[in-house]
Amino acid sequence: MAVLWLDEISADDLEQVGGKGASLGELTGAGLPVPSGFVVTAGTYRSFIEEAEIDEELFEAVDVDVEDSSALAEAADRAQELITETPFPDDLREEVLEAYHEVGDGEAFVAVRSSATAEDLPDASFAGQQETFLNVTEERLLERVRECWASLFTQRAIYYRQEQGFDHSSVNIAVVVQQMVDADKSGVMFTSHPSTGDPTMIVEAAWGLGEAVVSGAVSPDNYVVPREDDDDEVDVTVAEKKVMHVKDEETGETVEREVPEEKRNQRVLDGDEIDALVELGERVEDHYDQPQDVEWAIVDGEVYMLQSRPITTIDEDDSASAETDLTEGMADPTKGVTDGSGATAAAGSGSADSQPSGDVIVDGLGSSPGTVSGAAKIVTKLDDLAKVGEGDIIVTEMTMPDMVPAMKRASGIITDEGGMTSHAAIVSRELGVPAIVGTTNATTVLEDGQVVTLDGEKGNVLEGKEIEPDEETEPVEEVRPQSPVKPMTATEVKVNVSIPEAAERAAATGADGVGLLRTEHMILSLNQTPEKFIEENGKDEYINQLIDGIRGVADEFYPRPVRVRTLDAPTDEFRQLEGGSDEPDEHNPMLGYRGIRRSLDRPEVFGHELEAFRRLYEMGYDNVEIMFPLVNDAEDVYAAKGLMREAGIDPDKRKWGVMIETPASALAVEKMAEAGIDFASFGTNDLTQYTLAVDRNNEHVADRFDELHPSVLRLIGDVIETCREHDVDTSICGQAGSKPDMVNFLVNEGISSISANIDAVRDVQHEVKRVEQKLLLDSVR
Repeated sequence: MAVLWLDEISADDLEQVGGKGASLGELTGAGLPVPSGFVVTAGTYRSFIEEAEIDEELFEAVDVDVEDSSALAEAADRAQELITETPFPDDLREEVLEAYHEVGDGEAFVAVRSSATAEDLPDASFAGQQETFLNVTEERLLERVRECWASLFTQRAIYYRQEQGFDHSSVNIAVVVQQMVDADKSGVMFTSHPSTGDPTMIVEAAWGLGEAVVSGAVSPDNYVVPREDDDDEVDVTVAEKKVMHVKDEETGETVEREVPEEKRNQRVLDGDEIDALVELGERVEDHYDQPQDVEWAIVDGEVYMLQSRPITTIDEDDSASAETDLTEGMADPTKGVTDGSGATAAAGSGSADSQPSGDVIVDGLGSSPGTVSGAAKIVTKLDDLAKVGEGDIIVTEMTMPDMVPAMKRASGIITDEGGMTSHAAIVSRELGVPAIVGTTNATTVLEDGQVVTLDGEKGNVLEGKEIEPDEETEPVEEVRPQSPVKPMTATEVKVNVSIPEAAERAAATGADGVGLLRTEHMILSLNQTPEKFIEENGKDEYINQLIDGIRGVADEFYPRPVRVRTLDAPTDEFRQLEGGSDEPDEHNPMLGYRGIRRSLDRPEVFGHELEAFRRLYEMGYDNVEIMFPLVNDAEDVYAAKGLMREAGIDPDKRKWGVMIETPASALAVEKMAEAGIDFASFGTNDLTQYTLAVDRNNEHVADRFDELHPSVLRLIGDVIETCREHDVDTSICGQAGSKPDMVNFLVNEGISSISANIDAVRDVQHEVKRVEQKLLLDSVR
């Protein structure tokens, strides 16, 4: 049999129908409302390539040197061509089409979805790699099935299998063909809390097809439903839903449309629909006996389940103690707690004598320490920056790179949005300017010209001038090491630099080099997306902009190394720039199209970055090192390495490495070491965020962000141990590297270098020396 119907399938049929098919069959058998459909089995794919006698040629075509990018691309094209251009045998064509005619009214629109089998690579390696097609009709059904099969042989899939030592001929794939639900509304549902496992159901909902929610094209409504106490109210957050995905009535294809004005801010789900979803969620959780991540849709009042998979982010061992672990040792544990009205509650520490006498009029997250008084200048557009004079306090919704000149003039920064690692927070710390972020309402509460006092440690803005300025000190002198000039340590202490303007101040710290120089601030300061800038000014000007920014820092530090991270800006920052309308509108940009994934997807633009490095090497800047961000596995490393070679950079002669920012990269570091990296650098801001499921830019959960969480430390420790075994240097460039407890842990683990924020280098130097001396004493006692 070429096909199996969903009501014939159970979880035991995984090898025949793959993961999606087995899950949908299991749900159907449990009596849950799953749209009807069938699966073209994995064995059918195997029979197809063998009976057409293309199997040997297919597997020979993909037996190439995957480090040769042109050979890899040619192999992928040839393999996919072999499958898509081979016609269906008559008997197979008839069986698949006969099954299709039994779905719905016989002329139904269907979804055609790849379903990898148990014999494929480990689960994570194929996630999202195979194709899915929506609103398919009989005319293109067989073509879409073949395209699903062909998606086994994309460049990425070929590369990864070969590097992992898997035989291409052992890989099979099934295809689910399922009646489309022309949804009025749809979304996802977690039947229990996705990080703690608490009996709280979380539902996200938007208008139209669920693809918009899953892909992040729309910000959905959020419904938090307590399950233990029926008297507890549902916590509802209604988002502005600007777009929706729908079926085009003329073409039948899935298209993106603007949501009608009257529905943009309208609540998607009513009480009865929430109750129905909760009931279904409890049923599926009971069936699988574990929390589930469910895709659902509603059409004409009927609820359908489109997919269900286990929630894999719950850590049962740690969840009970998570709150204690995450808040332990925090000086200000109430920061970020809401008072019930939605405003952040003021949270102070210390004695009454240490508090200024003025009234707190605005509060947020203290992101750059220091206390200053000055006139508030409200900045709502770039033209407003001209009114910011020396000593003024900038008050704005969020800062952007082109605000840096004004930020250097200002005595303080206050923003409505952002967290501890937002642009405002990072740049303020590097410039030595006190700052508060995430106030939510500073631009509306404060008046232009109003004199206020900003406490960048406690996060409070007080009315009036509460302090007199101390004896003025140049920012460079504030960070210059005192006598002795610099403690001698075996563990190098480097410095983080976000903007070239901070290079002199960073170099004055006596740091052993730059552990992180961010290129995104150089690029974003152009106020155009890279593509737009290149279109108007040419690629050479774009390359020269990068060269000028990097060489300014490399000159200050030469011959000390300067580790430069390639572009890593989320799409919401690009959308603010000229040309940004072409950027994806993502629900959570921090989890989206950024880092190495964007660079590899846009190799031409990425090639200009690499060309800048090549020219810098020609100029003699051999202290420049290249670092790739948001790398997940060795596949990313090999792809980036190949592009370096194409750009004329010899990876064997230059120092280059990766950021360890996800649990995936931490777990895959051994394979990346084998791929040739010289160093691995921890980005603890992202690593903590993705390990603990805590949005680091969300002021409402900022108090749960803890880089010293045992799970984060375990990942870091394991990476250091693995890298030492493979003679790969390790470093840390996240803000956690400035914390004494983290320094103690890292030095004891054997890290090669620690890169700290500019204002923390001196303290880290002395802390490293203290820990190293203790280790020496312990070894001889």
